[in-house]
Amino acid sequence: MNDVVQVPDARIALSTASVYPEKTPDAFETAARLGYDGVEVMVSTDPASQDIDVLRRLSDYHQVPILAVHAPCLLVTQRVWGRDPWGKLVRAKEAAEALGAEVVVVHPPFRWQRDYAREFTTGLDRMQDETDVVFAVENMFPLRMRGSQVAPYAPTWDPVDQDYPSVTLDLSHTAVSGSDAMDMARRLGDRLAHVHLADGIGLQNRDEHLVPGRGNQPCAELLGHLAERRFDGLVVLEVNTRKGDREERLADLNEALAFTRLNLAAADPAGAGAYGGVWAVGTDGTVTRGR
Repeated sequence: MNDVVQVPDARIALSTASVYPEKTPDAFETAARLGYDGVEVMVSTDPASQDIDVLRRLSDYHQVPILAVHAPCLLVTQRVWGRDPWGKLVRAKEAAEALGAEVVVVHPPFRWQRDYAREFTTGLDRMQDETDVVFAVENMFPLRMRGSQVAPYAPTWDPVDQDYPSVTLDLSHTAVSGSDAMDMARRLGDRLAHVHLADGIGLQNRDEHLVPGRGNQPCAELLGHLAERRFDGLVVLEVNTRKGDREERLADLNEALAFTRLNLAAADPAGAGAYGGVWAVGTDGTVTRGR
């Protein structure tokens, strides 16, 4: 077997959402302490996440670049940066440009945002023509209630067959939707511009965002695939650590980073992970390889 290892130019960033219930400044400190390549700012109800000057000072102080901005698209952030969805995207673009970020992550419109949904694709195209910042539309998931599916997004939660030039693939969301993450990645091809790496088991309506390797999603296989195609975008760890204390949170985020660095390499066309196998990092720091 050819043991020449391909390591792509992709950088590994920490989502500021990964330190919740801690705040945005804590995410910068954590990213610097653990050796992440940068952060993705989740614009949230935390005032620090909304303030360009504060974010710039945090980035400069900790020497951690801001690589992406996640626009405030969640239900809990409907009033952040105003109620107009286009206004939010303009603010996100301006923040990304001011901070040197490369990507704005955006969700598909909600069904009740009818005018926004009707113009979403053409509007994104128009905004993309005005900036070098990439707008990457994220895959979401349907909700299941009483044996039936309810799709809260228009035209769909699945961006693969839509005319979006750039897409964010989230593996916790593929777990909830029951999607084949590898099939989505392959079908997206060069449109796959951004990755939210997390794991999940696929429990009904639960967006778990587990540490990679703790669920049933093909996290290692996807990383090997990215290495094979010389992916040069961002891999963002967006994991849920809210139940742990400070030391447990640091351990989880350190494990997530180690897992990603180990598997973001490929030695053969199978793309099975670093050095031809799938690597796992245990909670005690041990590293194992399997098939």
